[in-house]
Amino acid sequence: MRQVAFALLIGLVFSGASYAQPTSEKAAAPAKLSRKERKELARRAEEQAKKGPVKQLSEHDREVSEALFVEGVKYVLLEDYTKALERLLKAYALSPENAAVNYKIAEANLLSGNMRDANNYAEAAIRLDPKNAYYYLLLAQIQASQKQYDAATKTYAALIKEVPDSGNYLFNLADLYLAQNKMTEALATLDQAEKQFGQVDEISFKKQQIFLKQNKLDLALAEGEKLIAANPDEPRYVLAQAEMYASNNKLDDAVRVAQQALKADPDNPQAHMILASVYQQQKKKPEAEQELKLAFNSPALDIDDKVRILVGFIKQLPDPSVNQTALDLAAATVRVHPKEAKAYAVAGDVQTLTDHKKDARDTYLKALKLDNSKFQIWQQVVLIDAELNQTDSLLAHTDRALELFPNQAALWFYNGVGYQLKKQPAKAAKSLERGRKLVAGNTELLGQFDSSLGDVYHELKQYEKSDAAYESALASDPNNVGALNNYSYYLSLRGEKLDKAKQMSARTLKLFPDNDTYLDTYAWVLYKMKDYAGAKENLEKALKTTQDAAVIEHYGDALYQLGDKEKALAEWQRAKKAGTGSEFLDRKIKERKLVE
Repeated sequence: MRQVAFALLIGLVFSGASYAQPTSEKAAAPAKLSRKERKELARRAEEQAKKGPVKQLSEHDREVSEALFVEGVKYVLLEDYTKALERLLKAYALSPENAAVNYKIAEANLLSGNMRDANNYAEAAIRLDPKNAYYYLLLAQIQASQKQYDAATKTYAALIKEVPDSGNYLFNLADLYLAQNKMTEALATLDQAEKQFGQVDEISFKKQQIFLKQNKLDLALAEGEKLIAANPDEPRYVLAQAEMYASNNKLDDAVRVAQQALKADPDNPQAHMILASVYQQQKKKPEAEQELKLAFNSPALDIDDKVRILVGFIKQLPDPSVNQTALDLAAATVRVHPKEAKAYAVAGDVQTLTDHKKDARDTYLKALKLDNSKFQIWQQVVLIDAELNQTDSLLAHTDRALELFPNQAALWFYNGVGYQLKKQPAKAAKSLERGRKLVAGNTELLGQFDSSLGDVYHELKQYEKSDAAYESALASDPNNVGALNNYSYYLSLRGEKLDKAKQMSARTLKLFPDNDTYLDTYAWVLYKMKDYAGAKENLEKALKTTQDAAVIEHYGDALYQLGDKEKALAEWQRAKKAGTGSEFLDRKIKERKLVE
């Protein structure tokens, strides 16, 4: 086998009874074997395996054979199996009865993939030296590599029988029986090992494996109790037993054994995890949550285990019954693992889903300080900035993220939105145009770009480009309400394509009939079409849910057109108190008449 030391292999060949010690005379370099010669030697090896020993070598032949063997071993170690076999087969031609030569030829054939010759030479090695364990092990390896498990088990059985002090190979034999699903034979072999070596952990573990496969739970648990009795200070055996009880619905026993582990190690997180699982099955929610928190407060519980558990909670959020527990576990995770970016990332997810958006953004930013390579975290930060309408943060974070991810269209979109909110439409258009070029296979995102470009181009008074952008947005999604509403409103402001504007605005109301913004847009289109009564009706619907200054001012305008000038003035004054109206609002109030 390859792990046998070079010096040991030389010793194996020198140990043959027919070999004398080498002299200082250097053997001649071997000539290269032809394919025909190699085939002939292989045939002779197979025949020799069936015969008894041959005559003793001359001293010269033995020296040449030894030199060839050493050369062959060297090339095996160098993984040049062609050269190795050339030397070894020449050594074999001189000394076919040498077990070590046969063994090494078998190994070289195994490593080069010639299983038939490997098997034959390994069998010859065993026949020539039946007390050498290495020879049996090589033959078993050859057989097992060809899935000849029956043959391999027989080889191990012969090894154990023939070679003194080879009982440790009973474990290999048991594994082979297990690989063949021969549970009875495997158990018998393990029993034999137990008689020879006494109580050994590996034996109990393997027996447990067999008993569980045989659905003999009581016997498997009994082996576990034996392990605990033999190793009372070893918590892993206690915990393994507790897990076995828990997984087989023996919950009271699982609690008993887990608590036994905690007596020896009160902070053991695995014991707390087992108890948490059991209490969860027993519908003892407070106890389960307490055990989880104790486990999460331990640095010994791996961060990946904590993340996996928190992901399970995330799938349930938002849920008032688990929100606080998830938040507490997330807080414990970042407290115990302050240098782990993934701890802050998963905590940020929990905070986001439990509607703690500002806290979530701060937590995500801490994750990015430790590892800024995760685009998904940058995306979460930017989304929260946009949701909180914090424009300065949105621009700062998208600028930083774009340095790392310049090909992410979504970042360019939010960067453009940020400039749009800052009333810098030229910069917004530049970012949006660049990001739009990066969109691939995402029609929804493409529609958002086009809709926002329509808004920005309108601000820049590039009306043809604005209309084209809106048309593109609606081509990919005819129900894009943002594009429908803004397009129709801007057309009404310009007094253009009012029939088209009315049609688009009506579509938004069909989708969202009580939305005050869409009602105001529809009313203003009607106003521009001189349908003042229709405008007044829709504005009154909008004012049921909003006190926006622009909507109130529009209502005043409609009243004025309908001849109710006093009430119109009152509405303009109310709009002034409500907020920012149009550029004409102050003049309307001062001059007590409509100004457009």
